[in-house]
Amino acid sequence: MDTGIQEIENMEDRERYAIYNKIDILNSILWDNRVLKPWIEDWLGNFKEDERDDALYLLSKCMYFNNASIRAILRALYRDKYRTPIIQAIREANNGTLDENVIETAFHVRLMNTRFLGVGNPSESGVHLLYYFRQENKIPKKLFVNTDDLYEVKSTGEVLLRKECASVEHIVFIDDLCGSGQQAKSDNNVKRCVEKLRSLENPPKISYLMMFGTTNGIDIVRNATLKNSEVKLFDEAEAVMELNESYRCFSDDSRYFNDDVSKEQVRKMVFKYGEKLMVKIVEKDYPKKSEKERKVIVEHSALGFGDCQLLLSLYHNTPNNTLPIIWYDEDDEEWTPIFKRYNKVYF
Repeated sequence: MDTGIQEIENMEDRERYAIYNKIDILNSILWDNRVLKPWIEDWLGNFKEDERDDALYLLSKCMYFNNASIRAILRALYRDKYRTPIIQAIREANNGTLDENVIETAFHVRLMNTRFLGVGNPSESGVHLLYYFRQENKIPKKLFVNTDDLYEVKSTGEVLLRKECASVEHIVFIDDLCGSGQQAKSDNNVKRCVEKLRSLENPPKISYLMMFGTTNGIDIVRNATLKNSEVKLFDEAEAVMELNESYRCFSDDSRYFNDDVSKEQVRKMVFKYGEKLMVKIVEKDYPKKSEKERKVIVEHSALGFGDCQLLLSLYHNTPNNTLPIIWYDEDDEEWTPIFKRYNKVYF
């Protein structure tokens, strides 16, 4: 692989060489060769000359999860967040039995009475991941449904599980990332489905399981309730990889900075560009908001949606919770992304 590292070997700036070398190693081992030297140079062209070392430093801190990693995490999600708790419950209900036949027979019944759903509409990442999730965990296809497949609403307003789902006892929503936690509360398909299920006399258990989740986002989902009620939307919300405050790029506990790099200086630079970039998206996505309301949204998104400040990219997309300078790729602004995001088109 030719990344152009040879061109840097004679440079006086050894720190820049070290960062390029680190990126080269990440690119060849973990990043699927998605960040070659020419693309880095194109991306650095977004910044002023005296800002490029800081931008390069941030790039060297990015986490990228390739296809193999995503599949491995989906296996862990099923094993650790779904199967293992059920196995533990089965053992407790059977005097701590280790009899594999007893355990697996009971688990099979529980699995057949579970339905797995994605978060978002059929074109979004939560639903897209169900394909890999099913493959990696060898789950029967019939256990994957759309929200409207679960229930029907009678003319009287009564909600009933559909005949083919009458025995369902567990609903599991699968998502790739819970950043701000807002999608779990505001997604129309998920919210409508959960509200209908909660109106049943004996509602099934409802879980929200994700590959990645910020500590704050997970807490928001766990504490989300039905409108004008203390009834929680979800019985549990769990992530395979919880991203604590140290993963917020510019937080007091940030893991990304040391005494050699000014966190405040880098933050000001990132916010300056992020604010400019997010104005374009907010204007398109929130046309009915007032100028004042849009300004607040922009300021809260300049370092990633929900002010999550992540340095994260996934094989299938880059979350908008990541710093916009990493992923922004809109037609109406001349900006070259380094980890592209396929943004949603709402209008």
